[in-house]
Amino acid sequence: MDSISVALSQEYLRTFGAVAHHNIDKALLAAGEAQHRFGGGFIKRPMTLIIGDRATYQIGDIHVPVPEIAVETAKRWFREHLRFVDPEEHVKYQVELRPGSVSLTDIFRRKGAVLGANDTSAAVGYAPMTKTERLVLSTERFLNSPNFKKHFPESGEDIKVMGLRVGNDLQLTVSMAFVDRFVDSENAYFNRKAEILQEIKRFVDANGDFDKTQVDLNTLDRRGRGIDGVYLTVLGTCADDADSGQVGRGNRVNGVIPLNRPISSEAAAGKNPVSHIGKIYNLLTHWIAAKICEEVNGVDEAYVWLLSQIGSPINEPKIAAVQLILAKGTTLASVNGHIREVVDRELAGIQTFCNDLVQGKMTAY
Repeated sequence: MDSISVALSQEYLRTFGAVAHHNIDKALLAAGEAQHRFGGGFIKRPMTLIIGDRATYQIGDIHVPVPEIAVETAKRWFREHLRFVDPEEHVKYQVELRPGSVSLTDIFRRKGAVLGANDTSAAVGYAPMTKTERLVLSTERFLNSPNFKKHFPESGEDIKVMGLRVGNDLQLTVSMAFVDRFVDSENAYFNRKAEILQEIKRFVDANGDFDKTQVDLNTLDRRGRGIDGVYLTVLGTCADDADSGQVGRGNRVNGVIPLNRPISSEAAAGKNPVSHIGKIYNLLTHWIAAKICEEVNGVDEAYVWLLSQIGSPINEPKIAAVQLILAKGTTLASVNGHIREVVDRELAGIQTFCNDLVQGKMTAY
């Protein structure tokens, strides 16, 4: 959905010279139906991608082919990210994008260097990530890297990593869809699973900083149950048969789901990048927190809150609040002025930040 927002933003810029109102953050990927088999199964019923919410179809006499852009962008995303999903054969598309309300679309007609916020909402971001968060994220990226897929083609893209730290001990539970065309028997599945598990352990040991680590892979598996006791998919994603998905139900904008951190309930992906603070502030708070930690000596952790008021310029939040964990010997008085400078500077430069979102230079998931 975020890719569709970027594609529409680019089309609006080419057509109208400015990003027009849209929000593509309401979507459902409904699971299909598949027959999994050792050696290769088949799809009985395709997945359905329902693309919803709001978009600008026309300004004056100029029309924008919104549904066509949405579907073609979705197909391109599937081709680039899921090796075994044929976007023509394995996915049906249902576009439910409607024109926006008069009051919200009028925000875009009011001009000005900076648009008004299209919602009253709040967001929070933090920096830096903990070593647990970093390892969870880097492990998933390692498992979905081209090099890993080259060595382990049976590894699907549908991967989840849960990290639990107790003291300085870490336990990772990894869920990885296997692609059935590369697995010809139950024995072959468990042999290959053992090889992959050892590769994950090597990566975790080399990149972690813990006293003890434990890694478990596909813990629902049971030997002796044949096809029913292993995690196989036809397409490398459980959406081919088992599980549906919705925008906002997955990773936060920094790539993880940090249950012990303050997080925003907003689904950032797909929201427009020039007025919807559910996207802008979600990413900007993490950005500002990172800048504070990078630039201000004596700050160990920073948490940044931004609250918008609908209609007010996005660079003038109702409140910008910063919470700090300071290094030993550092006082709030010694860093307060520098932190204010960082926050003021980043808010003043929000147009550049939004332009990076328009160009797709920053991801919202």
